[in-house]
Amino acid sequence: MEDGIFEQRTDLSELSNAVEQIKATLAKIIVGQQECIDLVIAGILADGHILIEGVPGVAKTLMAKLIAKSIDALYSRIQFTPDLMPSDILGTSVFNPKTTDFEFKQGPIFGNIILIDEINRAPAKTQSALFEVMEERQVTIDGQTFIMPPPFTVLATQNPVEHEGTYRLPEAQLDRFIFKIEIKYPSLDEEIAILTRQHQQKTAEQLKDIPPVLSSEAIIKLRQTVMGLHVEEKLLVYIAKIIHETRNNKSLYLGGSPRASLAIASAAKAIAAIRGRDFITPEDIIYVATPVLRHRIMLTPDKEMEGVTPDDIITQLIQKIEVPR
Repeated sequence: MEDGIFEQRTDLSELSNAVEQIKATLAKIIVGQQECIDLVIAGILADGHILIEGVPGVAKTLMAKLIAKSIDALYSRIQFTPDLMPSDILGTSVFNPKTTDFEFKQGPIFGNIILIDEINRAPAKTQSALFEVMEERQVTIDGQTFIMPPPFTVLATQNPVEHEGTYRLPEAQLDRFIFKIEIKYPSLDEEIAILTRQHQQKTAEQLKDIPPVLSSEAIIKLRQTVMGLHVEEKLLVYIAKIIHETRNNKSLYLGGSPRASLAIASAAKAIAAIRGRDFITPEDIIYVATPVLRHRIMLTPDKEMEGVTPDDIITQLIQKIEVPR
């Protein structure tokens, strides 16, 4: 290191090119939402599953679909409904009269990029079918275990305001998502840009024309690059202190699990790589802490009554911990 300039230990040019191509592809169709796009890409690079939450019409499903299309891998979509059964997701054994034996017919969960739309519309029995595959990347049916080919990523969407016909996701399942990304309403300028594009009838044509940017093999290679990034020990201590604080905060009924610590470390590496660095900084940790923790912590009933949000508590507890320099 000379004159305060860090020398790159890892070549991130391939990763930077891929990220720029994906962003350029999405920018042709999606207006704004840059932070959300960064987090979705970071989640995929960190080998995590992603939960996207937003009111109807803010392009949750469109964003997930475009990300999936930009990756040349086996894509599958599952629309969750109240009558969906576990076998509708995982698959089932079907009797073959020719062989007089049962054969396993794979369900739509078998793929690389899985889009689950309106994930909170299916009941607990169906939600529990995802536990094993999301955590262990495998499915066990009738005593047989099927390993999911990498990369395997679940992109799920849900609507936070509609409660009729929906079910709260179990905490065990929420903990399996690396991020919960909240998509907000567009600004006035962004809304005008959306209307203009629709008026000019550009969106439909561009949707047909999404070229894949990354192959499955490239994703696996980029994930290895991200996981190999340097993290100083004091930053690992900083992450542990943040999670420890969630477990000892009077405003919280449930704090972050060790899975949350690992998620922050992996996500911070991915964000650092997207930003062109082969080392993480405290700013990377602070940036990913909220989307990593907001679905993993539970507020006490009195704080919920006061209208306090998980994001408020996360901001407060991070401000209490000394930032390492």
